[in-house]
Amino acid sequence: MSQPLISFDRLSLSFASEQGRVRAVQDVSFDVMPGQTVGIVGESGCGKSVTAMSLMGLLPTQTARVDGGEIRYQGKNLLALRSTQLADLRGNQLAMIFQEPMSALNPVLTLGEQLVEPLIRHRGESPKQAWQHATQMLAEVGLARADSLMRCYPHQLSGGMLQRVMIAMALSCQPALLIADEPTTALDVTVQAQILRLLRDRARAHAMALMLITHDLGVIAQMAEQVVVMYAGKVVEKGPTAEVLRRPLHPYTQGLIASRPTAGERHRRLYSIPGQVPDLAALPNGCAFYPRCARATDTCRQRIPPLTGDRQQAACFYADSAATTACRETELQP
Repeated sequence: MSQPLISFDRLSLSFASEQGRVRAVQDVSFDVMPGQTVGIVGESGCGKSVTAMSLMGLLPTQTARVDGGEIRYQGKNLLALRSTQLADLRGNQLAMIFQEPMSALNPVLTLGEQLVEPLIRHRGESPKQAWQHATQMLAEVGLARADSLMRCYPHQLSGGMLQRVMIAMALSCQPALLIADEPTTALDVTVQAQILRLLRDRARAHAMALMLITHDLGVIAQMAEQVVVMYAGKVVEKGPTAEVLRRPLHPYTQGLIASRPTAGERHRRLYSIPGQVPDLAALPNGCAFYPRCARATDTCRQRIPPLTGDRQQAACFYADSAATTACRETELQP
């Protein structure tokens, strides 16, 4: 069996705030194998993007602090590397597509100027070679008139076009891992499908691992082989996508699946998980999900459940797919 490309090993992160240290990520552990697509799913604020940004070394050093754990890339702890060493990997072997391409791209530089930079920096190409290579990449991601687009500024393109530009930039150095952070946010349904198909095809063509961050379980079902479910900064369930979606063990995962509309059930009232996401600055002593869980007991209020299981793991004292819950399971076939 091959070794993991990326390993998160009990990663814990916190941020300075007026209320003290806020625990944004706690004991997060999962692996990404070479060529594998892993989906990270959860509500906004659960720690998905922070986990990805920590891998890329993009967290603000003034407020962010690593409280424990490691992130290993091919056996090397990324958190122990110097900034220059991490800069050699970032954009080269490790690449990321951000949520908002308009804010991720420099508004005062043309697309061509931004696309050639990683090619010159990491691949040692001449400016002329880099320009030709970048133009080819724009064409490969399905953008027409690539020559003229190279001289355009970000504000001259639509959201879907900018997302393709970000994908071209991320793929230009043929990274071993591509992180896609909500790559279809604010895009219409047709463009969403095109972007997801493009990511899947490119990942397969280059044997590239893909770490897909989203709140949409439908996207996870289509794209990911493994899924990691996060809640309040912790991993509450993980395993093969087909198994997790077919037989979710954690009440939170069950709630996420039950809240999705089902084709053919037009008159069914959509389920919603009761309560609110907890304040990370004031997490409860026990399981963070217990105030919203119909199955919570005194044990849940007093102790934090460990992540247990074999292929499919869940952080719940009562992780039993046969248990009666208030959440109706729906079928999501990958």
